Amino acid sequence: MLSYTVRRLLAMPLLLLGVVTIAFLLSHMTRADPLSAIISERQMNNPEVVAAARARWGLDRSLPEQYVVYVGNLVVGDLGTSFRTKRPVLDDLLDRLPATLELTIAAMIFGTLIGVGLGVFAAQFRDRAFDHAARLFALFGSSLPVFWSGLIVLFIFSVELGWLPGPGRIDARLPVPPTVTGLLTVDSMLAGDGKALVDALRHLVLPAFVLGWAVMGIISRLVRASMLDVLSQEYIITARAKGASQARVLLNHALRNAMIPTLTIIGFSFAYLITGAVLTETIFGWPGIGSYAVESARQLDHPAIIGVTIVGGAAFLLANLMTDIAYAFANPRIRIG
Repeated sequence: MLSYTVRRLLAMPLLLLGVVTIAFLLSHMTRADPLSAIISERQMNNPEVVAAARARWGLDRSLPEQYVVYVGNLVVGDLGTSFRTKRPVLDDLLDRLPATLELTIAAMIFGTLIGVGLGVFAAQFRDRAFDHAARLFALFGSSLPVFWSGLIVLFIFSVELGWLPGPGRIDARLPVPPTVTGLLTVDSMLAGDGKALVDALRHLVLPAFVLGWAVMGIISRLVRASMLDVLSQEYIITARAKGASQARVLLNHALRNAMIPTLTIIGFSFAYLITGAVLTETIFGWPGIGSYAVESARQLDHPAIIGVTIVGGAAFLLANLMTDIAYAFANPRIRIG
């Protein structure tokens, strides 16, 4: 396991380089001129201003030269400067990453707990009313477009019922707690600000539900299928014959084995949510990496787009590694070569 982990960690820089290369080429294949994000439309008609801007941002060099310079800067931790914000891309990403992590963690907690619970009880009550209702709820979650479900829950629970607040991370009238981790819920607890904590949690409910609903649907269906397979095994029949309670059979024997294939989905879902929260963050005005990616793409901000891609690639690589390690620990019979 140790040698396998070390090999995977050593291979990550090469894999990330491949991700960077593809993102760099794709971002430069667009026909639109990135100078439109740097200088005004009126200045675009001034050849001297255009030439100076191209020289300032290195756009006057050939594509291979730009690639070599970018990779060289990347080695020392420089992701470039955003055309739009005029700030280092790394600083922009670090500012927005906590918001995305907070939303992703909340969505994963919801999706995993509810998904596993629904899957277990759906298998227990197979072909009954609860099973049909659980599968229908999971089907809606994994099928409905995020932008549609996000708008619907906003309209129902925020506009019509007024139970939960609208877009944003915290009420604009409340003072933001001192930044320690960047996670508003954690920073509120560290500051002892109960009012800010409650408001941050209320703002988190709807986007976390919408984002986690799709994951919940996938997890619940997979757990249900795995549980149905496990419950028919001989060791489950033996455990019941020995007088084990239904709860012990389900949790100690069936669920532990049914969760092994589910670990893969959970690991990749976390990485997917980090980069796949684009629509959710846009709808709910969540200032995370997803909304940053949308704003950057609209203005052809190449350094920012590539920076977001690097974060997404790193998230998937780390999730893949952690999933393999967790899978091996969960099932000791597996030997990773």
